[in-house]
Amino acid sequence: MPDSHPQPPPLPGSSAGGPAGLLLCGARLTDGRTVDVRLGGGRIEAVGTAGSLPAHHSRVDLSGYLLLPAPAEPHAHADTALAARADGPVPFDSREVRRRTTEAALLQLGHGATALRSHVRVGDVQGLSALEAVLQARRALTGLAELTAVAVPRLLTGAAGADGRELLRDSVKMGAGVVGGCPDLDPDPTGYTEIVLETAAEHGCPVDLHTDSADPARLSRLAAMAGGLRPGVALSPCGGLSRMPQEAAARCARQLAAAGVAVVCLPQGDCGGVERRGTGTAPVRMLRGAGVTVAAGSGGLRDIANPVGRGDPLEAAYLLASQQGLRPEDAYGAVSEAARAVLGLPEIRVEAGFPAELLAVRGEQLSGALSLAYSRIVIHRGRVVARTSAVREYCDSVSALDLPRQGRQERR
Repeated sequence: MPDSHPQPPPLPGSSAGGPAGLLLCGARLTDGRTVDVRLGGGRIEAVGTAGSLPAHHSRVDLSGYLLLPAPAEPHAHADTALAARADGPVPFDSREVRRRTTEAALLQLGHGATALRSHVRVGDVQGLSALEAVLQARRALTGLAELTAVAVPRLLTGAAGADGRELLRDSVKMGAGVVGGCPDLDPDPTGYTEIVLETAAEHGCPVDLHTDSADPARLSRLAAMAGGLRPGVALSPCGGLSRMPQEAAARCARQLAAAGVAVVCLPQGDCGGVERRGTGTAPVRMLRGAGVTVAAGSGGLRDIANPVGRGDPLEAAYLLASQQGLRPEDAYGAVSEAARAVLGLPEIRVEAGFPAELLAVRGEQLSGALSLAYSRIVIHRGRVVARTSAVREYCDSVSALDLPRQGRQERR
């Protein structure tokens, strides 16, 4: 921002070098306790009853807020995000991709996602330029959010896939942290999957495949090939599982669980395109019952596939609770605990010793937070990196009802 422009006041606890210590005061936990939480060195140092911790740190008043482990975004498309308004083909020049990626990541950070995994196309006309732009955005976001890129070539098998195979290896060397792609688009989906898994094993990378998972035989072969591969394999969005006969889907779910393959569902809509709307979300309860790790992602963020995508993990959790019948705790776990597990990130608890990756949402209970999660404070590496404040006010004619209000009086 140029010096001639007025600078916004800094967020409490958001000094550029990271605070020496930050005290979160009066936060409510999901178990009903009201606590103070002391942060330092990017971790939670102590959790005590309200008023019990020393006050010589920078303070953030979280009275009226519910404090949660921060969510993560396990399935984004940064290179095409925010392109729904583009006239004609989506522009893929490096500067435009870098701008969209950065803006999309900051939008999702404001929702609470301090870590994001983005699928990025490699090959075709753009070659590796889109991936390079996403990696540049990742470096610019250091200290605000963690962004990981998944290299997604279109073709990998046969003579037509020779360039894709080379680009996949080059993508890893360039800095893509995950190898993936869409085997459904290749003439030989099983061969495609084998190449991705071999490349991942060679470089020690996780795998994230974008697949509808509508073919039981193909899914069984994938589970057999992926079994034991570390640091892990994820499939998404797997809507085809919901269209299989129940016995076949249950058998596939057991095979995925035995192989340690995770599933990332997209409750806010398949990112394959408008023509795929209404084709079904992965059967979350069945997969969880079989022992599969199930995370929830956002998919398209105001791109051509989903022009109204919000990129909000709490909306994904809300939809899992309202449409799939999950308990609010399990629905939120899909966008926090499970999402972080898919990304290979450490577990978060609001307890001493755990990473200070936190989200404070105005509200008293998790169900209410998923319903009306307007005001949010996001903490990454022990400092406040984003704040969204929503003020709701009514005309004086309703003041006699003595209802709770979010407004100026509450901020005094």
